[in-house]
Amino acid sequence: MLIVICPGIHADELNQGLIEALPAELKWLLVPPAIPPYSPWHLHNFVAERCDRSQPLVFLSFSAGVVGAIGAARQWQSQAGNVRTLIACDGWGVPLFADFPTHRLSHDYFTHWSCQLLGGSQESFYAEPAVNHLHLWSHPRAVKGWQLNGSVRHYTTAADYLNLLLQHYHPGA
Repeated sequence: MLIVICPGIHADELNQGLIEALPAELKWLLVPPAIPPYSPWHLHNFVAERCDRSQPLVFLSFSAGVVGAIGAARQWQSQAGNVRTLIACDGWGVPLFADFPTHRLSHDYFTHWSCQLLGGSQESFYAEPAVNHLHLWSHPRAVKGWQLNGSVRHYTTAADYLNLLLQHYHPGA
């Protein structure tokens, strides 16, 4: 499984905290260079030049990168690509309707609540106490909050929730 990291509009150094929080056995990462994060076309072309369509992909996206990721992932899947899931960190206002599972992580309850009608699975995460938007992406180990699965709530960290999702979608899990 390959994890396609789709950052937002921020300094590249902020991606390091997220990458370090991922499980060591799942660090098969593809990080696009400086492309417009909100461009599905650019992201799809970047992935298509480097991946085989049979290779399982996870799109892990943040902020404006969620826009590019959902479009690229939908196009990849429509062209017989294998999309395991898309994980959107603070993709506020971005609809996540797709033929593959999607999950949301939010930096606060308002963002979580206001995105409910825009798709995503019943399984999600929101920070409590609320944190800065960039802090969710750059320091997921330090962000505590609620993992939701339907009506069941579990207090955990953003990093633990991400790792749980990645383990679930890993072919050997």
